[in-house]
Amino acid sequence: MGFRAVLFDLGGVVLGSPLHAIAAYEREIGLPSGVVNRVVVDSGPGGAWSRLERGELSMEAFFPAFEADCETRGHTLSAADMMGRMHAATAPRPAMLEAVRRIRERSLFATALTNNWASEDDGGGTGSVLRPHFDFFVESSVVGLRKPDPRIYHHACELTGVTPDEAIFLDDIGANLKPARALGMTTIKVDDPGAALAELANVLGFALGEES
Repeated sequence: MGFRAVLFDLGGVVLGSPLHAIAAYEREIGLPSGVVNRVVVDSGPGGAWSRLERGELSMEAFFPAFEADCETRGHTLSAADMMGRMHAATAPRPAMLEAVRRIRERSLFATALTNNWASEDDGGGTGSVLRPHFDFFVESSVVGLRKPDPRIYHHACELTGVTPDEAIFLDDIGANLKPARALGMTTIKVDDPGAALAELANVLGFALGEES
């Protein structure tokens, strides 16, 4: 198959995993494992988390709104503390950035496709640091759509100038991969970054790092 682009989720793929930071925070304050994710899923598109990632809430407005979503479901936490932990955990992974460089070196497109929030990129944040590494940068808070809405995958492909069957998509969340796969993309779930890069190198047919 002739692949022309690789689409990368950021948090948990190119960056350290915010999910691990959330899990550590849950343990620290005595919440059951997975509570935060269940609140995000159960509150749906109208919940604070989804609204934040579509750019409909500022971070300041998100804090009390998400805490209220949690309280409704019987859980108490500090959204500001949790988000601070997530931000601290998401440092760039050098092996992923090297893979992106090698992909572009082969004249394939590298596109970031991320659910994020507007304040992430203020003052030269992580988004500003990563942007030069990619040909295209698709952010939920900018386009007003978030994974797993199929429309954001269509948008990313159209922006990149490829059809879904010409694209490979890496994400650490299975629910975000399902609609991409349904559209015809080749998908790779990132649990262990090294294993995911080995799988990607195998699919592409060229080395992405020293051990590929």
